[in-house]
Order: sequence, then structure tokens, then C-alpha cells
Amino acid sequence: PHLTAFMAYKAGMTHIVRDLDRAGSKMHKKEVCEPVTIVDCPEMVVVGIVGYKPTARGLRAVSTLWAQKLSDSMLRRYYKSWYAAKKKAFTKYTSKFEENKEARETMYSRIEKNATVLRVLAHTQPNKLKLGSKKAYVAEIQINGGSMADKLKFAQGLLEQQVTVGQVFKESERCDVIAVSKGHGMEGVTHRWGVSRLPRKSHRGLRKVACIGAWHPSRVAYTVARAGQNGFHHRTELNKKIYKMGEAAAKCEKGNATTSMDITEKHITPLGGFPHYGVVN
Repeated sequence: PHLTAFMAYKAGMTHIVRDLDRAGSKMHKKEVCEPVTIVDCPEMVVVGIVGYKPTARGLRAVSTLWAQKLSDSMLRRYYKSWYAAKKKAFTKYTSKFEENKEARETMYSRIEKNATVLRVLAHTQPNKLKLGSKKAYVAEIQINGGSMADKLKFAQGLLEQQVTVGQVFKESERCDVIAVSKGHGMEGVTHRWGVSRLPRKSHRGLRKVACIGAWHPSRVAYTVARAGQNGFHHRTELNKKIYKMGEAAAKCEKGNATTSMDITEKHITPLGGFPHYGVVN
């Protein structure tokens, strides 16, 4: 069994130069320069297990189990303002953790018997970064491979443990990246959809769409370009290659951005840190 995803923080971008091996291309056997994204991957913590069974209306949760110890950064996710909160989340659950052992065993057997999909609940550790945010991101991460008993055993072994990115991905692997794009707020139609401007002498402005549809049907179709929210959208990019997985900066004295072609000893963080991010540790 293996985990299928990892949560991380985008630090910034740089570029790499590599030899292209693509027969038939004009650039075959030549050097190409490509943009790459640098992602900061502090360890995740697994705090729960949830099993799903298929129904006619999609997946339905069989049961959810939580770990005994939950960090403050995880509990902050349950509150709008932490300092004003009474911080009661999970207090009853943890105090009666030993008493409810039988109930937990029953839930495990229910998951093993009924569920077809198993996911772990994991959260990031923002305290390992200097971002100012103290609230952890929590997500369900699916476990694939093996029988349900194998998956459950694997998940139980991960509870309250830290998961490194090296346990999920390997170098030169390909993966999909899911994130939220940069927000631009309310944006006009010219920038948002790339429509051309109207002639200079147009009445009532020129960065517009002149005709937004026929008289009938007397509605505006969803396909017509309009002004509105631009950016801050959930987007998935497919098939990204992991070029390098560096050690944590504290663990390697030599520098974690050294390659076979570029033997300068250096860390991945540029001088003065990444803009709007800081230092990648």
C-alpha cells in the first residue's frame, strides 16, 4: 500500500538547463531552458483514517477514526479566532480514548468489511515554516494498493507519524499538481477573456464586448465573455516531472541545490530569500 498525494507550499520559481532527448525534434541533443517551480515540503502528520463505500449516489463514509494526539495547528482549523475560542475541539474524544478502545476496534472491522476506498486524514505543519500562518491545512489522502486489510494496517502504522515527501514521491517521477491560482479580483472582460478592444471612438467605453447575444433566446448564454472574478481558481496541472528532491537545508552541509553539472555548493534559496516567501528549509 502507498499514499497517493502530498501537501506542500510553493516557494517560487527558477529555471533549469537540460539536454533534450527527443528524436525528431529540432532541439534533439541540444540544451533547453525550462521553468521549474520550487516546492517546500515539510513533513505531514497523519491524524485520522476514513473508509468509504460506493452507493448509487457516489461514495459514502463508513466511519472515521482520529488519533489520540492532535496538535494545536490542526485544532486551529476548527476555529475562526483561536485566542477567543474555548479550545474544546476533541477534548472529550481524547480524554475517553482508552475507554472507547472496543468501539474503535468495531469501526476498524466495519471499515475492513464494508469499505472499498480508504483514505487517511493528514495535515501540514506550518510551524516548520516562517509564513506567519499557524493554521494547518487538512486533507484526505487516498491509500492505494493491496487488500483492505493491508491498507488498514498501513494506515494504522502511519497514525500520529510524520510522513516525508520521499515516502510518497521519487525523483524523476511524474505527478499532477493541484493548487489555487493567483487572485486578481474583479477584472474586466478584455484582460479576463482576451477579447479585442473596440474602436477608439466607441460610445460608453471600448474595453467591452459589443454584442452579448441575439434578441432571442432572450437570455445571455454562459459562453459569452463577461467581466467578473479573475484568478483564485482551483486548478490541476497534469504530468509534471519531479527533477530534483533536495534534502532539508539543516541536514546537508554541502548545499541541497548541487547537481552533477553544477557542482557549486549552494542551497536552493536565492540571496535574500524567495520574494513573498522567505527561506526554504
